[in-house]
Amino acid sequence: MSIDEAPPGRGRYGRMFRLPVADLGPKTVDALVDMLSVVGGDFNPDIPAGYTYLGQFVDHDITFDPMSKLGEPNNPEMLVDFRTPRLDLDSLYGSGPRDQPFLYDWSPRDHPGAKLLVGSSAGDGEVVYDLPRNDQGRALTGDGRNDENLIVSQLHLLFTRFHNKVVDLVRAQHPGWGPMTLFEQARHCVRWHYQWIVMHDFLIRIVGEEMAVEAAAKRRYYRSDNAPVIPVEFSGAAYRFGHSMVRPTYALNSRTHPEVPIFDRNRRGEPDHLEGFRRLPVNLAIDWAFFFDVSTGHAPQPSRAIDTFFGNGLFHLPSNVASQPHLPRLNLLRGKALGLPSGSDVDRRMHGNTLTGGQLLLDRLPAHVRGAVHRAPPLWYYILCEAQSEFYADRRHLGRVGGRIVAEVLAGLLDADPTSYVNQQPAWKPTLPRACDRDFTMADLIRFTLGDATDPFPTRG
Repeated sequence: MSIDEAPPGRGRYGRMFRLPVADLGPKTVDALVDMLSVVGGDFNPDIPAGYTYLGQFVDHDITFDPMSKLGEPNNPEMLVDFRTPRLDLDSLYGSGPRDQPFLYDWSPRDHPGAKLLVGSSAGDGEVVYDLPRNDQGRALTGDGRNDENLIVSQLHLLFTRFHNKVVDLVRAQHPGWGPMTLFEQARHCVRWHYQWIVMHDFLIRIVGEEMAVEAAAKRRYYRSDNAPVIPVEFSGAAYRFGHSMVRPTYALNSRTHPEVPIFDRNRRGEPDHLEGFRRLPVNLAIDWAFFFDVSTGHAPQPSRAIDTFFGNGLFHLPSNVASQPHLPRLNLLRGKALGLPSGSDVDRRMHGNTLTGGQLLLDRLPAHVRGAVHRAPPLWYYILCEAQSEFYADRRHLGRVGGRIVAEVLAGLLDADPTSYVNQQPAWKPTLPRACDRDFTMADLIRFTLGDATDPFPTRG
């Protein structure tokens, strides 16, 4: 196997643009971090809070880079992507029931191994669904990162139950099929509906409908083939937009008052926080009507705007989530380690112009670093400034640089996958029950999977 080839079932990273590296000095990085640490900003009523974590779930489906190092330059072409660069839910299914049987339910006598394993958690006389876990409370999943907070872990659980519901539907339609045929057909159905949600629900909210449609029809900057790479401009900058969408606290269900912080901020064992890698506390089971447009009678809480403001919790990350406790600093250091170009150079290459000093918020920076940031703003920071300018113009999504990179890569990965619906059946439309004909959203997935009731407490003692 040559160095240009990825190991079986994995992919590689690469570059979208060949441009000079934006290498800001430590003092400039410190000044940017201080500026990003100012708490403030707005909420975005166009993007319910659940899409923040759907974005994280998608990221864990297509990228995993445990090899790059923050303190030294990394050659993206030499980095292995430990996820398949496809929207194929390998983070959910792993490599299948034969290779990873611990992810699957073998108890049904007539269809062993066709369904994914579901666990439970108990407390205060109640039982809730949870991810299956080992004796130490660690989740059994295709990607361990999907247990790092209680929202993404319950989203993973939702997709697990979605698959199992599809198995029941397919089994009722084809009672003579064997368990592995049943599994394959259900997975095929789940994948295509998931791909549709990513392209027609998630992406449209994140980049705007015009950008999503245009990128799907014609890609100008990202070229993909049957062995696509993940550009570091995407993984190391543009797709990190979701960090600014994280709320400091969340309402999970009608019982969680006050709202629950995303992390145990004081590290003193707060009884209610959303850190993961543990069994789901019963009172923190999610009612998805608080996160997606499931019910006309209950508006979901909004995400935070994509901008240069961050919630307090992202400055004190636990050590089992990230190597640096301060997320903005981590993102800036990662961009430098990956050799990312400046946002202004990328914008010039794409559109022939750049953001102004005012749009780059230079007046919020110390005078001695303004020139350096104006000349070579880090790509991740540039994309946040661009989105903030869009928000002020009442366009509540990514701008032309960040939106174009995200849309082209997601569309390109789908187009490069020979098993995707765009290749196997380009005119395909979702077939599962849905509120709007010829569409399928996260709200439809939730209603199909859980029924009309999204009560997170299915069993009471």
